[in-house]
Amino acid sequence: MDVVTVDTPSLGDRSYLITDGEVAVVVDAQRDIDRILTLAADHRVRITYVLETHIHNDYVTGGYQLARRTGAAYGVAAADDTSFERHSLADGDVIVAGAMTISVRHTPGHTTNHLSFIVHEEGRPLAVFTGGSMLYGTVGRTDLVDGGLTDRLARDQYHSVRRLADELPDEVTVHPTHGFGSHCSASETSTCSSTIGAERSENPALTTADEEAFVRNLVEGLAPYPTYYAHMAGMNTQGPAPLSLTPAAPLGVAELKKRIHAGEWVIDLRTRRAFAATHLGGAVNFELRNDLPSYVGWVIPWGARFTLLADEVEHLDEAQIMLARIGFDQPAGAGAADPGQWQDDSHSYPVRSFQDLSAAHREGRELTVLDVRDEWEWKSGHHPTALRIPFYELPVRMAEIARDRPVWVYCATGSRAAVAASLLERAGFDVELVDDFCLPGDVPCADLESAGR
Repeated sequence: MDVVTVDTPSLGDRSYLITDGEVAVVVDAQRDIDRILTLAADHRVRITYVLETHIHNDYVTGGYQLARRTGAAYGVAAADDTSFERHSLADGDVIVAGAMTISVRHTPGHTTNHLSFIVHEEGRPLAVFTGGSMLYGTVGRTDLVDGGLTDRLARDQYHSVRRLADELPDEVTVHPTHGFGSHCSASETSTCSSTIGAERSENPALTTADEEAFVRNLVEGLAPYPTYYAHMAGMNTQGPAPLSLTPAAPLGVAELKKRIHAGEWVIDLRTRRAFAATHLGGAVNFELRNDLPSYVGWVIPWGARFTLLADEVEHLDEAQIMLARIGFDQPAGAGAADPGQWQDDSHSYPVRSFQDLSAAHREGRELTVLDVRDEWEWKSGHHPTALRIPFYELPVRMAEIARDRPVWVYCATGSRAAVAASLLERAGFDVELVDDFCLPGDVPCADLESAGR
C-alpha cells in the first residue's frame, strides 16, 4: 500500500490517494481535482472509491465531481442529508478496493456524522484516515456544526480519538485532513507525520485522563474562524458544480475606477510594501500568500462581486484557484497592478516599525494604535495604549475609531495589519502600517508603561 499526500497549504489541509498499485481510493479531495487525476495517471491506477470523512466546513469538496468524472463510488456518511446519490457509509461497514480492505468507523466530534477509515492489507491495519478527528497532537474543533452542540461534540471527540487508539496498534500511521494551518483544528501543530503510538503520548484526548478537563480546555481554546465557513456545508451537501477557471475579463483603469466608486471590491494581490508605496485608491490589499482565501473569505461578504489586481498574470491564475476552493468563483474582472496608469487616483501610506511608533509617542504625536489580532494574542501581550479590533471585524466596527488622527495598525507579522490598513484607508482614515513583529508574549513600546504614559 502506498499513501500519496496532496497538500493544500492555503487551507492547511491534506487529501490522500491510497493505492495498492492497481486501484486507488481518494480521501477528502479538494475542489481542484486535476491534481488527483494527474497523480492517478502518474501511478497508473484506477480510482474506484472517493471517500469523505465528513461534510467539510472549510472548503468546497472535489469529491462529488471526482467520483462523477472517474465513475468511482462516492462514499459519504449515511446520516448526512445530501441531495445526490452516494454510497452510504456507516460504522462497521467494510469497503474492498483491490488488495485493500477499508473499515469504516463513526468518530463524531468535529461533526456529528464524522467517519474515519482504517486501511488494512493482508489482514493487518496499516493506516487510519482521521479527517477532523485525531489530528497531530491535537483534535478537530467541535463548534462548526452548531454552537449549541460544542460541548457535546467535544465529549464525542474525546471518546472517538480514544476509540481509535484502543483499537489500533502503535505502528499504524495517522493521516488527518486538518491540522496544517486549517482553522478546523482546535489548536496549532507543527508535526508533519505521526502514528497511533506517537499520539498516545502527544494527543490531549489521550494524555488527559479527566474528560471534563479535556472538554474545558478544548472549548476555552477555540479561536474565531472565517465567516465563509457558514456556506461550505450547504454547498457540499448539494453536490458542488465543477471548478471553472476561465480567466477573468481584463479591465482597464477606467473600469476599475468605476467599480471602486460603485462600492465593489477590488483586491490588489501585491506585497504589503508595494501596495503601501502606491495603489489605486479604494482597492484593498490581500497579499498572495497561503492565508489569502481565509482572509478574503473572512472580510469580503459572501457572494459579493470582486476584481483581482496583480503585477503578473500567473498571480491572477494562482489567486483564482485559491479562492475557488472556498466558493469565491469567477472574479468579475482582472487588471494589471500598474501604478503608471493610475495617475491622480494613486494613493499611498507610510510603512513604520515599532521603533518609529515609540519615537512618535516621545514626540507627543496624537495618534490611535490599532491592534487587529485575536483575543488570545492580545492577552499574551500588546501595546499599552492600543485599541483591539480583529481585522475581520473592522467593516462593522469602524465607528469605534477616531477619525481626527492617524491610525497606526499592527498585528503579529504585518499581513493582517496590511488588510486592515487598506480597509481603513478605503473608508477615509489616515493610516500608517506597522510592518513589524508582535509575537505572542511581546509588548511593543513597553517603555510607555514604565514612563507612566
